[in-house]
Amino acid sequence: MMDDAIAPEAFTFGIEEEFFLIDRRTRHAAPRVPKRFVKTCQSRFGENVTFELQQNQVEIVSPIFTTSEQAREEMTRLRAGVADIAQSMGLGIVAAGTHPLANWRRQRHTEKPRYTRLIETFQMIGRRDVMCGLHIHVAVPAGDRVALMNRLMPWLPLFLALSTSSPFWNLGRTGLLCYRQSAIDEWPRAGIPDFFNDHADYDAFIARLARAGELWWAIRPSPTYPTLELRICDACTQVDHTIAIATLFRCLVSAYLRRPELGVKRSTATRRLIEENRWRAQRHGIEARFIDEFGDREVSVPELVAEAMELIALDARTLDPDGALGTLSSILARGTSAHAQLACYDAQRSAGADRVQALRAVVDWLTRTTCPQQIPQGQT
Repeated sequence: MMDDAIAPEAFTFGIEEEFFLIDRRTRHAAPRVPKRFVKTCQSRFGENVTFELQQNQVEIVSPIFTTSEQAREEMTRLRAGVADIAQSMGLGIVAAGTHPLANWRRQRHTEKPRYTRLIETFQMIGRRDVMCGLHIHVAVPAGDRVALMNRLMPWLPLFLALSTSSPFWNLGRTGLLCYRQSAIDEWPRAGIPDFFNDHADYDAFIARLARAGELWWAIRPSPTYPTLELRICDACTQVDHTIAIATLFRCLVSAYLRRPELGVKRSTATRRLIEENRWRAQRHGIEARFIDEFGDREVSVPELVAEAMELIALDARTLDPDGALGTLSSILARGTSAHAQLACYDAQRSAGADRVQALRAVVDWLTRTTCPQQIPQGQT
């Protein structure tokens, strides 16, 4: 067991948030983005802003953080800066797993060799990839990142449930809280990873797939940084939700390294039960009930959050002095972005709006909530 004294600077972390670019007048995803938007963002923010497969996407890549308050301030600043540039060009930014009004057939991919290769290789699957996610990196100062990944995988459905923001797809209500995971399952080498014996076993597998390309698993050892990367989450509309989820993952990494006995037990059914719980999170979000493989029970999301909080109590005292984890209670009480989007849509429909008008109102809510200083065109 590691020393109980956790250094405040331990387990540094980083955040990658993807956003949709929207036309402020129509609220639709912008099918073509002005080159001057790209150049202005890169001039002002350098490597902190990058671009994704589709032209309607922009990504904020954080610096390395040591505290949740530092992360909140910087991610808020970067969101505001990108939103300001976008607004000056008639655009806006929206954080959600899917765009309620986006028709995938009308989108254009970013004109870079890597993205052109992806479209050529994956065809319709690549063209349908109109989705935004949240990726969280936590540095692993010691130990086998693959073994740690194995042990943490049962928590993946909880992170998805807490972040759901994709209830709409292709101008329609899906009936799910997270449709994005269903779309991701179209890609090869995505979803829940397999269990590996150790890092050498993992590296051997990667070597065999060297010609196939990238792994897009829900959790993975980063191929670029000495981190474990959580990739299952939808893009969070509220920055406080992003920070709370990142802090929870950071504290769990700390707790599992501090207590090597955690998460070791598994069976031939474990991965399939994680998949089942992931589906329940997709369908029901925070109202899901997950199968506890070794407890012979079903557990609610609030119960699982309470168990996580008890487990990481020691770690949180050092790694979360700012109280970012308190936002988890708000998510459980008020719902995720998906709940707010659906409530907005239903209220509009009940008031007589047609389907498209209601979806436009959802995009307006997403715009205001992603970055409060954004005002959809025509509103005050």
